[in-house]
Amino acid sequence: MTLADYRLLQRRLGTSRAVLVQAKHHGTDPAALLDALAQLGPDGRGIAVLPPGTPDEEFRRLNDAGVRGLRLSLWNPADAPLSLADLAPLAARVAPLGWHLQLHLTAAQILEAADVLATLPCPVVFDHMARLPPEDGPEHPAFAVVARLLQSGRAWAKLSGAYLNTRSGPPYPEAGRIARAFIAEAPERLVWGSDWPHVTEPHKPDDALLLDLLAEWAGPRLTDRILVDNPATLYGFA
Repeated sequence: MTLADYRLLQRRLGTSRAVLVQAKHHGTDPAALLDALAQLGPDGRGIAVLPPGTPDEEFRRLNDAGVRGLRLSLWNPADAPLSLADLAPLAARVAPLGWHLQLHLTAAQILEAADVLATLPCPVVFDHMARLPPEDGPEHPAFAVVARLLQSGRAWAKLSGAYLNTRSGPPYPEAGRIARAFIAEAPERLVWGSDWPHVTEPHKPDDALLLDLLAEWAGPRLTDRILVDNPATLYGFA
């Protein structure tokens, strides 16, 4: 997939701004992300993957290119380039830049890291609705951990990956229950993501359906906030 392919998707969805997240198969090399950000210009922001020992000048270079956070995708430790032990060191590196950490964790990992998450010097963004088990949804104890962090202003949650948070097909009812619970808790701390191009999925979901689901979960006023106002704050769009 190329940036030109993504532009076609934007035309279909009616979006203009973009937040690109460095794919796991790029490891800790941000070259592809930086190339795409250079093409996007001021409408683009990036989330990179870097190890804690990265030199300061590299952080500054990425900041100038539009990067606003680092992602730790740890839900599958077998292929994760980083670990939970990297949370605090990376938070200390990104806090002076005003960045955040985007965390793709299992619900069990959120519980394991709850004490650390409550003391990090930078905000965190819980990816894919915090990967709560569909059979438990907001009754899982990890939901309460995330909700407290959202309400305290220390965290955000991304309403993405509905197809990852369900045992059913479209319209992903279990994911909808989780999304509505987060919307009820802290709509001002939520953003949305398509997760395009859905690299983990052999059968790709319908991106237009995923966007329509947000409107069903949130209603028109909060949908505008989640799609426009909240990401402007989180990612620093003008």
